[in-house]
Order: sequence, then structure tokens, then C-alpha cells
Amino acid sequence: MSGKPHDLARRLGRHAEAVCRRYLSAGHREGRYWLVGDILNTPGRSLFVRLYDSPKGPAGKWTDAATGEHGDLLDVIRHSCGLAGFKDTADEARSFLSLPHEEPAPKHRAPPASSGSREAARRLFAMSRPITGTIVETYLRNRGIPALPGTGTLRFHPRCYYRPDEHGPTETRPAMIAAVTDLDGHLTGAHRTWLALDGCGKAPVGTPRRAMGDLLGHAVRFGVADDVLAAGEGIETMLSLRMALPRLAAVAALSSALLAALLFGPNLRRLYIARDADPAGDTARDILVERAMAAGIEAIPLSPILGDFNDDLRRFGLDTLRAALRVQIAPDDVTRFMEISP
Repeated sequence: MSGKPHDLARRLGRHAEAVCRRYLSAGHREGRYWLVGDILNTPGRSLFVRLYDSPKGPAGKWTDAATGEHGDLLDVIRHSCGLAGFKDTADEARSFLSLPHEEPAPKHRAPPASSGSREAARRLFAMSRPITGTIVETYLRNRGIPALPGTGTLRFHPRCYYRPDEHGPTETRPAMIAAVTDLDGHLTGAHRTWLALDGCGKAPVGTPRRAMGDLLGHAVRFGVADDVLAAGEGIETMLSLRMALPRLAAVAALSSALLAALLFGPNLRRLYIARDADPAGDTARDILVERAMAAGIEAIPLSPILGDFNDDLRRFGLDTLRAALRVQIAPDDVTRFMEISP
């Protein structure tokens, strides 16, 4: 059966280099292997993917020399796209292989998901595709954010439903879809940013941003957090921060109220709070600092020059943003998370 993990992994292995070019685009080919930093598509050479069958194993098998982790191309797709389980991963693999999606027998067909539910968010994300080569990349570039590693939580949907209000007609517009996940990586919700047809900006609608699903305590995540994390409100804000601090994991809580309620991971010891410069941002910062201190976590607010860090990036450029952040973060995090210009 083509939906079984072994069969899908074998089919992907026949196109191992094409899979790597799509989902591990920060890497490159060397001989019979594809080299990249890690399974989250970070630049580097620690992880190597076998591109051809050999006595040592089949094509598509990978090993991370730095961590000892290993797996197949289904694992690559799942991690690089931020997918929660096998069904979503299999759907993505089938889309890549241009295979039909398996449908359950009619008697087992799932009922329609209620609008705005966690299940509706999961299905929306599963129906979307990676942002590579789409107008989402155009949109982010226009916001001063070129393609970054660790953005598998962002997807593109070419015809995402939009309804101006409960009485208005339903439209379809292209949208950037962001996965909202819990601390264990399970998808709990989705955020939609409807875009102009050419990706030059947001769509000309009344509310171009909306979230759905279970959001409280959860966030859109970029990179894998361990002991240090940056948290803020907006997706573009946190991606701008990662332009200056590319090795620092970051989360976008999507609003000031949700930022104040963010849940902490068990290993977190230092939290950077990328506040928006407005009264709601100040309130969220104060609540989050108090909660972090009560949990024994060091909390360090980061303040933008203008309204938020994306405003700073677009107005002043990356060098100025990096310099402004350098003096706000802990000295030991400068070399750990910031790329130093030669």
C-alpha cells in the first residue's frame, strides 16, 4: 500500500536529491551525499543524506554527525515543514511525488471540521504547501526578510477562504499559513495572512490577518528552543529578529494578550521579550517578565527603535538592527546566537 511509511520512504528515496533540494535547500550536494547543518535546514555540514542506494543503506537515509540522530526522507519532510503527524507528512510526500491522496472509505469519512476549530486548522495547514517559489517568499522579501532556515512552520495556500464578516460573501485569496504549535510540536491552530496577488503586500481587505484553533499558551515557532528563547507578537517581527540573531529560536504569539499567556518549556532559563512599542506591548512585557521570574527564568526585554523590529529592519537595515540588539542581549549570547560580520 503506497500510504505505508516504508513504501513512501522508498519512493522518496528514488528522488532523494530532488527531495533535498526542496526541503533541505540550505544544503548542497557533494558526491553521493547531500550536506546540510541539521534536519531543520540550517546551513552547515553536520547532516548528510545518502542520494543513492549503497551497501551501507538505501537512498534517502540520513545521519546527523553532530547529534547521532538518523532517519529517512519522511523525517526530513516532517521536520522541515513543521508537521505534527504521519498523515500530514504522508500528504506532503504524496504531493511532492504527485501521487493521489488516499481517502478513507465512506463509512469512515471524517465529519466536516467546525469553522475555527483545531481540526480545521490542521486540515488547512495540511492542504497548504511549502513557501519555496511562492508569493509568500515575495511578501517576506518585501518586508526585508529573505528566506530563512527554520521557517517550515510557514506554508502557502493559493485559494484560502476569506469572509469579510458573518453576512458577507466568501472569497478565495492567496495566503501565508502559519502553524501554531504547543511545546511538544503538536499543531493546535493556524494563522492566516491574506496576500496581494503579486505578493507585494497584504491583501486589500479589512482584516488581512486572522487566527483559528487553540491559541492560548501556544505560538508559531521558528527554530528549536532549548534554554534560551525569544518571544514576541508578530510573525514578521520575530523573523526580523532572527535576521539579526539567526541561531536564536523565536516564537510569535500573534497578539499582546497571547504573548502574556505564553507557556514556558521545561529547560528554559532565559527569555528575550521582543515587545511592540505600544501600551499593549508594555502590558504584555510586564506580565511575561513577572511570570518568567516566578518560574525562575531570566527575562530580558528587547526594545525596538520604532514600533517593532520589522519597522526597524525596513527603515534602518540589518546592520543597524544587529547593532541595536547587540547591546540589549546578554554578552554570552552575542557569540552564541549572532552572526558576526567580518
